[in-house]
Amino acid sequence: MRVPLEALSQKPACLSFVQAASVGVAYTVAWQGLIEYARTGHGETVAVIGTAGSVGQAVTQLARWRGSRVIGITREPLSASDAALFDGTLLSDADLPERLRQLTEGRGADVVYDAVGGVMFEAALRCLAHRCRLVEISATGASRVSFDVRDFYHNESQLFGADSLKLDGAQTARLLDEVAPLFDDGTLQAPQVQNTIPLIHAVDAYQRVARGEGGRQVIVQGAME
Repeated sequence: MRVPLEALSQKPACLSFVQAASVGVAYTVAWQGLIEYARTGHGETVAVIGTAGSVGQAVTQLARWRGSRVIGITREPLSASDAALFDGTLLSDADLPERLRQLTEGRGADVVYDAVGGVMFEAALRCLAHRCRLVEISATGASRVSFDVRDFYHNESQLFGADSLKLDGAQTARLLDEVAPLFDDGTLQAPQVQNTIPLIHAVDAYQRVARGEGGRQVIVQGAME
């Protein structure tokens, strides 16, 4: 495979090739939505919906690097060690917006990064503080959503869609160059890799992920690591 030189990014020295292969999509779309679009800053409250996934974990680490307070939102309770990574954790049930406001003295979140989308869109929108930002990257369970447009404009909310597929090779390399030093200095940690799959079994690997059998990360690799 031939790629242009501008599409190449130096691998962080502290990461193996397998680890480096696992960070690309998660950290590019996390950086794109959180840093470039929402412009998350120090002291802001970031609510991350879908913290168990690789994108949610990337957003969590980047938000902490930016000096933000991070609230993790998941379908199931986190373990004590995982919950310790957050300033607060909530379940993604019907009472989510009300309970998030209780954690933020009635204000809501400055940024909601919704890595689930679809079924969570309306609740995510209701979690926003006045004049604050919602980032959407997915449409789990529903590609069409509804919400109260009066509430939307009265709250002066901002909505961003982030799609890393729109990035070409050079743009992706630029984002990876931004992220790479944060791995080498220990600020960021690579996702845990559950499986490595030989390239010859790539189709089976994708089918396993589609069936929910592949674990959080499945890496397809060739003969060399």
